[in-house]
Amino acid sequence: MMSMEEKKKIPLSPLADLQHQTELLKMEYEYERAEYEERSGKTSIEKKIEKGICWYPVSLGRSYYNALNQYVVELSRNNDEEDIEHSFEYGRTVCFFTVNENGSLQLFNIHSTISYVKDNTMVVVLPDMSTLTRLSSTGENLGVQLYFDETTYKLMFGALKQTISAKDNRLAALRDILLGTAPATQHEMFPIRFPWLNISQEEAVNHVLAAKDVAVVHGPPGTGKTTTLVEAIFETIRREPQVLVCAQSNTAVDWISEKLNDRGANILRIGNPTRVNDKMLSFTYERRFEAHPDYAELWAARKEVREIRKCLHNREAKDRKKVSNRLAQLKERINELTFQIDNDLFSQARVIACTLAGSANRVMEGHHFASLFIDEAAQALEAACWIAIGKADKVILAGDHFQLPPTIKCYEAERAGLGRTLMEKIVKKHPENVSLLTMQYRMNEEIMAFPSHWFYKGTLQAAPTVAHRGILNYDTSMIWLDTTGADFTEESPGAGSMSRINRKEAELLMTQLKAYIEKITIERILDEQISFGIISPYRSQVQYLRSLVRGDIFFRPLRKLITVHTVDGFQGQERDVIMLSLVRANDNGHIGFLNELRRMNVAITRTRMKLVVIGDASTLTQHKFYKELYDYITKKGKIISYICDLITDNSNDNEI
Repeated sequence: MMSMEEKKKIPLSPLADLQHQTELLKMEYEYERAEYEERSGKTSIEKKIEKGICWYPVSLGRSYYNALNQYVVELSRNNDEEDIEHSFEYGRTVCFFTVNENGSLQLFNIHSTISYVKDNTMVVVLPDMSTLTRLSSTGENLGVQLYFDETTYKLMFGALKQTISAKDNRLAALRDILLGTAPATQHEMFPIRFPWLNISQEEAVNHVLAAKDVAVVHGPPGTGKTTTLVEAIFETIRREPQVLVCAQSNTAVDWISEKLNDRGANILRIGNPTRVNDKMLSFTYERRFEAHPDYAELWAARKEVREIRKCLHNREAKDRKKVSNRLAQLKERINELTFQIDNDLFSQARVIACTLAGSANRVMEGHHFASLFIDEAAQALEAACWIAIGKADKVILAGDHFQLPPTIKCYEAERAGLGRTLMEKIVKKHPENVSLLTMQYRMNEEIMAFPSHWFYKGTLQAAPTVAHRGILNYDTSMIWLDTTGADFTEESPGAGSMSRINRKEAELLMTQLKAYIEKITIERILDEQISFGIISPYRSQVQYLRSLVRGDIFFRPLRKLITVHTVDGFQGQERDVIMLSLVRANDNGHIGFLNELRRMNVAITRTRMKLVVIGDASTLTQHKFYKELYDYITKKGKIISYICDLITDNSNDNEI
């Protein structure tokens, strides 16, 4: 009889694999729903605000009909919450509430969709105008919180079902290639030279162009994955009329869209962007819809329909037939104009860009593409990828499965394989279809060498332009500030919280950051725009670090150059200096969240010239990864013991 471990090693057939994914997705769905219900019923408003799932109180702003004829209202939150991260984003569902005298929440049976979010402003779609009247009656006692949204789950379940039942079509063929043993084929073609790319990037673009079924661009940190992907997309639209470009998050879609726009590609962005600026808005579906020459007539027709309906019940019976005929004429004309505008927008665009879930948007109905590009594919659930794959003949995935994984809340589902992405499966099944980018342009050589060894089998090379750069003469690129024995105790910020905070460690980080800034000088930092990133895996620590930066007048002139964020918040970013607060300090060697080494890969590789790790080595080095990192920094960088520093009173020599 086979053990569970032996069973796991037996490859599943494509259909069995997809059935397994469906079961795991159900586990995640049920877990998240139960968590939402528990959180909604028992969690205080203060905790909800802190977790980024609630705004309270909110003020109602202007209301209007948007380009898609949806009635929307603006909401704004208290400025005191500005530094609190939140999870509100385009497309998510929210519900409204008021607070009773006893502190309990009274939920409105009103569910709205977010149309736009930036800073302290949110725009939501309301069911109708009467809803606004109900909300206005609450005065200053109105709040909004995230609602458990089944829409994305329904799309993922639907995509899995469609893929399982596919037969004798392109989706069935892709299913059997990507998940099974069917071979992935390629066109025969002469390689194209791209002198502005390095050798591995050039090979990757040619690999994408030659692929008939699937290609993977594996881009470790700083290797120019986006540059390579943009080139591959641009070359593809020389050969195909239109391509679909997707990613898991709106932020990732915006980033690749901006780069394609800079390159001159005509883009139609489905779904409102997160990175809101004039350049981004100019290629959204809504903005282009409004800019169409026929939109003025469409807007006038919609307005007339609303006015007729408003006073229809007051008309006499003899007038109603006449009015009904007019309504029918207007509706027919509205449908004609809507179809014409939509058709024009899609026919003019060469790149359609959206999230994976956004590829199921109603405006995407009936559209099929020769090529689908999925950026940040290693962060996307497999089920979400199948939503978009159903619209394409060929799939190109780009990302790095040694960086951030998909966000999964149910531990059992993750352990059983929900977190194993489609990209990982393809890399394993079709290694001949994977192009690894090897020349990196971010980190100096000393910093790069450790993640290259641990995650990428030593394949990365530092470009000559970055290999030996630093900020100060004779500067040390890597420092571990060891707090062993300093009684820097980790704490839980509240009962039941999974987060951790280490206040003394945060305060030490601020002291060391000040000392390093003084060495460089504020004048030089401002002149050269030297940037600093402060990272911690724990949100509570991040919030405390932010409060220290915000509350210290020393940092005031440098605030735009200092970013404090979680590891996830730093994905895709880089800074000249990174200071990493690891928080955990206990006698048992428990490191919890730090066991996710892919997040540590992201944290370490955000820096260009200097990495400072602050943590209790006696706790952390009980894990092999942190032991090897500590040993590497001992050899190539510098270990500073906080306790020895205190005993010898030699702080100047031990500043970073």
